[in-house]
Amino acid sequence: MIRAHWAIALHGGAGGKPADMSAAEESDCRAGLAAALEAGASVLRSAGTALDAVEAAIRVLEDDPHFNAGRGAVFSARGRNELDAAIMDGSNLRAGSVAAVRRTRHPISLARAVMEKSEHVMLCGDGADAFSRSQRLEQVEPSYFFTEKRWRDLIDELTKQSLPIPPRPRGAPKPTLTGLSKAQAHRYGTVGAVARDAAGHVAAGTSTGGTTAKRWGRIGDSPIIGAGTYASDQSCAASATGSGEHFIRLTAAREIGALVQYRHMPLQAAVDEVVQHRLGDLGGHGGVIVVAPNGKIAWTFSTELMFRAKASESSQPVVSIYRNEP
Repeated sequence: MIRAHWAIALHGGAGGKPADMSAAEESDCRAGLAAALEAGASVLRSAGTALDAVEAAIRVLEDDPHFNAGRGAVFSARGRNELDAAIMDGSNLRAGSVAAVRRTRHPISLARAVMEKSEHVMLCGDGADAFSRSQRLEQVEPSYFFTEKRWRDLIDELTKQSLPIPPRPRGAPKPTLTGLSKAQAHRYGTVGAVARDAAGHVAAGTSTGGTTAKRWGRIGDSPIIGAGTYASDQSCAASATGSGEHFIRLTAAREIGALVQYRHMPLQAAVDEVVQHRLGDLGGHGGVIVVAPNGKIAWTFSTELMFRAKASESSQPVVSIYRNEP
């Protein structure tokens, strides 16, 4: 068997405008992406699996309050952080996902437990958290996920929609405006990672808090296998971010894989076709990161910004936000 070179890419959401982000926010986001990239790359350098690398990178981003996943996730209209995540192993098409999780510190690890420790693919709500406890995954109080900035975003959005503002969550710190900018850095801060390991296998994972002021138990594309997350050694691994309903309607992540596998489309052409053309035709926007079994990485986005990073055995780490960056 010919040894394959490892590669990893990750994203921290797509959306917003350059003017919305302060220099401090930009610096913090770049540092967070770099830390997550190193966490995943270190796994791959040590001959770890693509699955382990994806989980390691996303766990770092779930702990970073600058991104819309885990601690720092947006709030639903009920004033709650309701977390979604998915992971998929391209070597065997096994997958796990969770939705509306409220007490598991790392939803991506819970998604992996669903894949490996249950006969199911997707769990949601209280049942997902109950399964998490049964697997002895780290549990936290819901207030752990609270950040003042996301709470202010919720109040602003509910006010715009003339909807009632829920009570401040129990256990949340006292209100503070210190360090808050007036503008929201980027609307879609979903995080994701794709990797290819030295054995030639690919994996993908995505984690998110969804959209600010979501109602009625809304679930987006991130935890839906084939929409926001997909991986197959026969095509590629993909993780998406953006307007989730449009990615669901397109089954975007799987569609990219199908273009690569069945139409033999080059990786970059496939992601551009789905995001720049088909997604736009539906009125959607966002971005996708992908890695192929040969280690090639590609990404594309239709927004002004996409928080992204990549590294491989044969190249130096790259962390980018703006369109004119590599």
